[in-house]
Amino acid sequence: MEEIKEDLASEGLSPRKLVILALYGIALAMGVVAIIMPMIGQPVDQSIIGIALACLGIAGLDQITD
Repeated sequence: MEEIKEDLASEGLSPRKLVILALYGIALAMGVVAIIMPMIGQPVDQSIIGIALACLGIAGLDQITD
């Protein structure tokens, strides 16, 4: 575990930054799904959009409080 922390520190990525990056990645992926699914004729559940917005909100709040 210590080796992983040292590797992340040497890369300049803290665990907090990794979580924020993951939240943005999840929001981006869900946003793409919400755009593509209607194009191929599949309905989009509103919870996908809600989860994407929640991820963006959490990541955005963290950025504001830095």
